[in-house]
Amino acid sequence: MKLNHLNLTVTDVKAAREFLEKYFHLKIGHLRGDSFAVLFDDDGAVITLMKGTQVSYPKTFHIGFIQESEEKVNQINQRLKDDGFDVEPPQRLHGWTFYVNAPGGFTVEVLC
Repeated sequence: MKLNHLNLTVTDVKAAREFLEKYFHLKIGHLRGDSFAVLFDDDGAVITLMKGTQVSYPKTFHIGFIQESEEKVNQINQRLKDDGFDVEPPQRLHGWTFYVNAPGGFTVEVLC
């Protein structure tokens, strides 16, 4: 069995889409104005973004993007900092990892 897609309800589809495109290289598959987007990763996994007026995920909810090296994790962390995101430096937990609050109301983990 293979996971096909994950749907996220977000407050701002455009901002969430642009964030995922810029930092994680997801590609647009389909757009429906500013209310719906389908994004694909290099392995064919799908993330759909749907506009919602209220977004309330549990505190521990997040999506993760595994990187090939600690250096890549560090690079993404620095790019996010340079672009004004409030991110802590990576640390060794269950891997070399950090979390960032993404536009639209969800959390992303970056790890290797």
